[in-house]
Amino acid sequence: MADLPSFSTKEFYWLASCFWGIITCKLVYDITGFISPFCFKGYGKLSDKEKMEWNNRGFSTFHALIAAWASLYLLLFSDLFDEDSSNDLIVNRSSVISNMFLGFSIGYFLSDLAMVFWHFPALGGLEYVLHHGLSMFSISLSLMSSQGQIYILMVLFSESTTPFVNIRWYLDVAGWKSSTIYIYNGIALFFGWLIARIFLFIYFFAHMFNHFDEVKKIFPLGFYSLLTVPPVLGLMNVVWFWKIVKGLIKTISKARHRE
Repeated sequence: MADLPSFSTKEFYWLASCFWGIITCKLVYDITGFISPFCFKGYGKLSDKEKMEWNNRGFSTFHALIAAWASLYLLLFSDLFDEDSSNDLIVNRSSVISNMFLGFSIGYFLSDLAMVFWHFPALGGLEYVLHHGLSMFSISLSLMSSQGQIYILMVLFSESTTPFVNIRWYLDVAGWKSSTIYIYNGIALFFGWLIARIFLFIYFFAHMFNHFDEVKKIFPLGFYSLLTVPPVLGLMNVVWFWKIVKGLIKTISKARHRE
């Protein structure tokens, strides 16, 4: 029997992990809709639009937790990107686990972007389209080339702030915007965003600068994307952080006024 083409190896796992990401989003979406009435009695009173966004944020939170855990493991606890663990350039390192995780994330961004377009602009405006589009573009380049994955994983770790964003929305819809837990979540979101989307991006650019001799060896489109996409995402993070700060100040001020 003739050997199967090389597509049946690495590329198969990419497509399989991407497909699994899409299927997982659908499953979590349905599971969220199934269990929510048992966890929140007011779920049945929500409008169809609110229920749709409620369930959407369920798989958004699920992916964020997976992204945070996988990125943290690959960056800190595995030896994949340890400076002394391999003679390979740090920008050329990848593994089966990192490839499958990146494929899974592409599946998530495809699913979420499809819902954003289908219900536009209910689930987010053009800034979400830009964010998801740039994310998928960068992840796809890194996955297909097996280059620059360390930087993609750093950016994906910033998804760790997403659960706090979603919890804030859940509390708002549930009518708990004046509750203490809403304030605590806002404080957690502030510090989480500061660490994962501000300080981490500063470290990201510092790391890239210190390893620029390696970064220059990334294929041209990947190299120029690395120079342009992260700054755009970083700028968006700063703008959103400013909105978070203003919202937190407003919430705390209202709480003190009620006291």
